[in-house]
Amino acid sequence: MIISHSWSNHKYQKTEIIDFSACYNQIQLLDMEPVANWEEQYQQNDDRWDIGKVSTPLKEYFDQLINKNLKILIPGGGNGHEATYLHQQGFTQVYLLDVAPTPLKQFAERNPNFDKQHLHLENFFDHDSSYDLVVEQTFFCAINPTHRKAYARKVSNLLNPNGKLVGLLWSVDLNTDHPPYGGSKSEYRAYFDEYFSYLYFDNARNSIKPRANRELFLLAQKQAI
Repeated sequence: MIISHSWSNHKYQKTEIIDFSACYNQIQLLDMEPVANWEEQYQQNDDRWDIGKVSTPLKEYFDQLINKNLKILIPGGGNGHEATYLHQQGFTQVYLLDVAPTPLKQFAERNPNFDKQHLHLENFFDHDSSYDLVVEQTFFCAINPTHRKAYARKVSNLLNPNGKLVGLLWSVDLNTDHPPYGGSKSEYRAYFDEYFSYLYFDNARNSIKPRANRELFLLAQKQAI
């Protein structure tokens, strides 16, 4: 049984968050062999991939969005810097999903006014809802590369007609036996071409310095059925 806990119909209390963490052991990653113990890494503060803030390319994309009622999903969102920024900018329908409870618990504590019903402890591939925008930030590179096609298909299924996927993807080869996994534009197109039309898919022009010339900015729209 997949456990999805989003604080629905509950008043937010710290004890509930502690109890919420116990749900982690009941999550079954069906057809998804985990490539890392994310909960353990967050408990040990081993989040070296985390830059501590919303990434510049995504921030600048968010800043030009006018509709603050867009329904936005950030899967594998970890510490949720993108969700924090969007929430601070007045976006009202931001949803954060992760398979590890610790980052969700910590996010809720840092953002007490964020709607707790918008936090999901769940396997992304079993999530069932619909969105206008899906934000990709260091999730695609963390899943087993054999599931990348399934990722593209799942994002498409979650998006409303004309919905968009925006995010950053590594443009260089990285690891072969553990995340983060890199890749190339040509490889990624093999996954996304079937489901998306590209509004922009090229080198990110405003990456943070350590990632300059090493990542692609992807903005793609769901293809009409």
